[in-house]
Amino acid sequence: MAKLDLVFLGTGGGRFVTMTQRRRTAGIRIVGEDLNLHLDPGPGALVHSINEGLDPQRLNAVLVSHSHPDHYTDAEVMIEAMTHGMTKKYGVLAAATSVLVGNDLVEASISKYHQQMVEQRIEATPDVRFKVGNAEISVTKAGHTDPDAVGFRFETEFGAFAYTSDSEYFEDIAKYYQHVRLLILCVMRPSGKPWKGHMTTDDAIRVIEEARPEWAILTHLGMNMIFQGPAKEAELVEERTGVPTVAAVDGMVVSFGETVDFKMGKGKAQ
Repeated sequence: MAKLDLVFLGTGGGRFVTMTQRRRTAGIRIVGEDLNLHLDPGPGALVHSINEGLDPQRLNAVLVSHSHPDHYTDAEVMIEAMTHGMTKKYGVLAAATSVLVGNDLVEASISKYHQQMVEQRIEATPDVRFKVGNAEISVTKAGHTDPDAVGFRFETEFGAFAYTSDSEYFEDIAKYYQHVRLLILCVMRPSGKPWKGHMTTDDAIRVIEEARPEWAILTHLGMNMIFQGPAKEAELVEERTGVPTVAAVDGMVVSFGETVDFKMGKGKAQ
């Protein structure tokens, strides 16, 4: 059966999880018949791709949502793999403005040398659209401490799925995620523990209530969230919204086709 596989190579986020690797910070690999991309390749993306049998040299796109290390650190080496050791211009690099050119807070996170080796370089700002394989990808707005941060929405032959990236709740955030079958939310903190620029479980509930996806996944979990118990927080979301909700674990594979199926992998649930 035709499908896409979404491989959660890492489900952790934030400085302390990155430093301790309490959860991996390797991002998400999305693989289909003509789509092979790495979304937010943070620390460990290269190693965990290889360990999971996902050859980085088969990539045709690298997407980076913003210029924080837990999202961009392995992007250059992934570009080197995608371009077969920088010997061939190939693939798509779509990344936030802060990643490509910098802003008032940060310098560019990916060198000009690496940027010029891709076949298509896209500055990802809200509502920009581009194509990788048969997937139509649109850039969604985020509200984060990196003011250029963005998310991504994927329109595929199996319907739509989306990734919020790091963002706080803001008015109209849900408009970017209407009619998706699967919504992946970066939820750093549990209910009752707000943190500027990030979502808590309470914020995720608001987004899900407004967007009404078929399924929701909580990922990019911070240390407070891990200590609280992500599975319990997912249960709270599902109870409040009625939307089936899963707390991602390292190595989880989501098969996105006629149905949405989960293989939980060997990662720690807590």
